[in-house]
Amino acid sequence: MLGRLGLIIPSSNTTMEPEFYKLLHSHFSIHTARMRLKEVTVESLARMEEGVEEESLKLKDAQVEVIAYGCTSGSLIKGVGHDKAIVEKIEKCCRIPAVATAKAVIDALKVIGAKKLAVATPYIDEINSLEKEFLTENSFEMVDFKSLKIKENIAIGKLTPKDAYQLVMELDFKEADAIFISCTNFPTIEIIEKLENQTGKPVISSNTATLWGMLKKYTGEKPEIRGYGVLLTSIMR
Repeated sequence: MLGRLGLIIPSSNTTMEPEFYKLLHSHFSIHTARMRLKEVTVESLARMEEGVEEESLKLKDAQVEVIAYGCTSGSLIKGVGHDKAIVEKIEKCCRIPAVATAKAVIDALKVIGAKKLAVATPYIDEINSLEKEFLTENSFEMVDFKSLKIKENIAIGKLTPKDAYQLVMELDFKEADAIFISCTNFPTIEIIEKLENQTGKPVISSNTATLWGMLKKYTGEKPEIRGYGVLLTSIMR
């Protein structure tokens, strides 16, 4: 029987599901709930979160084994602890293990021993400022931080892995311990291993971190995932 993973994502996210299916092959089925979001702004993200419990219960009806709140910015805009509060809200209403992307990112970066980060995002400045603050308050130092300044989430999903690659290569990552590519709607997985080989740094995306976090909480047999970066390769260890 296939394992069942549940995702709660913005309605305009067109990247997370396809990337998860590529990463997992045929090991799991993915079941998705969507919350209305068109623009990646603080106001829109806060409004979107109001539906988290209802959407979590819908996924519970499908008997998923882990639920992820698949939105990086949406799980950090209220500062340190916002990510944990979302996880607690889902687990309290559903009694199912949960992950929030921002918390998964923090946990993954700590597991690989990163303290200094080079960060690439597609976000506008109001979101970038909050992400920098969130990462700094979680004890990370920003070596460099670059963004594409895109507000419309559907436009973010229309970016390509090549766009992510080019943005990362513009970063000054020499002093960084790791590179983080933020946003679950930013297509990245095809270029993560290439970036690791070229930069000599671990590269974590919002989606690889989220899946890593979900598999850590999944109690069944872990899949072997290779070719998408050191973080997911480590899941079997």
